[in-house]
Amino acid sequence: MRMVRLAVLATVAVVICGTAYVYRDDVAQRLGFGTAKAAVQAQSSPAATAQPQGRRGRANPGGAVPVVATTVAKKPMPVIVDAVGTVQAIASIQIKPRTDSQIVKVHVEEGALVKEGDLLFELDARTLKAQLGQIDAQIRKNQAQLVQTRRDLQRFEDLLGKNAGTVVQRDNAQTAVKSAEAQLEADEAAKASVQTLLTYTEIRAPVSGRIGSIASKAGAVVRVGDNSVNSTLATINQIDPIFVTFAIPQVILPELRSAMAKGPVVVQAIVDDTRKPPGAMAFIENTVDPNTGTVTAKARIANATEVLWPGQFVKVEIVLGIEPQAISVPSAAVQLGPQGPYVFVVKDGAAELRQVLVKRTQEGEAVIGKGLSEGEQVVVDGQLRLVNGAAVAVRPAPASEPAKPPAPPRG
Repeated sequence: MRMVRLAVLATVAVVICGTAYVYRDDVAQRLGFGTAKAAVQAQSSPAATAQPQGRRGRANPGGAVPVVATTVAKKPMPVIVDAVGTVQAIASIQIKPRTDSQIVKVHVEEGALVKEGDLLFELDARTLKAQLGQIDAQIRKNQAQLVQTRRDLQRFEDLLGKNAGTVVQRDNAQTAVKSAEAQLEADEAAKASVQTLLTYTEIRAPVSGRIGSIASKAGAVVRVGDNSVNSTLATINQIDPIFVTFAIPQVILPELRSAMAKGPVVVQAIVDDTRKPPGAMAFIENTVDPNTGTVTAKARIANATEVLWPGQFVKVEIVLGIEPQAISVPSAAVQLGPQGPYVFVVKDGAAELRQVLVKRTQEGEAVIGKGLSEGEQVVVDGQLRLVNGAAVAVRPAPASEPAKPPAPPRG
């Protein structure tokens, strides 16, 4: 009896399941899920697979989505490479003494701007001046002796011509003349040496630039062989013009070298929105760093206003050239999905999701390499409510709000 009951229940279950399977589409429509066939077709369609994560669903059941769109156009766009650079002085020279002496006077203040040849430090030169006076006296003495030996030589030659003198006397007189001449030359060399040492007592700026802190003041004794911290009197940094050092990826190197072969490559050091001193490429390192895959480069930039300071970090823009017919859209139009960047193109009143290739982004615009054509309309605002194929209503862009006055200072 129990087996009969189980057989009857199984038969009833099979009938109910079969009826549900036959009328599955009608039940799904009444529940609002759509038909199973439509679901399978939607999953297998290319448009559905192209839809980014989070954007799948019904196409705007509430009506057309208001969006702001712009027309794609071709225009000249610079080819810019961004980098982070470090400001570096063209010359950083440590001022050290070249003779042992004492500082008599410091003629410059710390941090001052100096010109090439300006007197910076004055050392005690009294001993050298005394030596120079002594050598001058010795030179006058040797000059007088040289005159005397030349007179003696002339007399011996006259006597030898009259057979009243000997050849030995004449030769000895010639030797005395040459010895006196050599002694005079030695004195002249000693004088030049002391005069050179005297120039070391006046330390002048070798280049124009900004001087740093001064370690030794007037009265300090300086020595040539001193290796202490105070051995450097000061440091001068040449800052006009100035270098900006930065690293670029090795894949950019061929384009950069090609651009430099055609002429000066413009480089901008961006301090802020208002200060962007321009310059030009000056140097490329002859080796690629194998650890980072980058190449060190330098740009020479005029710095008369001293906007750039040694050791400062700045943003660098290298302009490799101009792309005359570039397709660009506002950066806000480009969205990022699982399959890469994409935009919504307005076509026949509907939004079409389209994958694009972004070549570069600069100055708030994205340069498109593939996926868009001139004259098409792309959505720049309202994309968050869009799905592929959604109806859209293009509205004008809102007017920009006037700038608000700055708040008054507190306190």
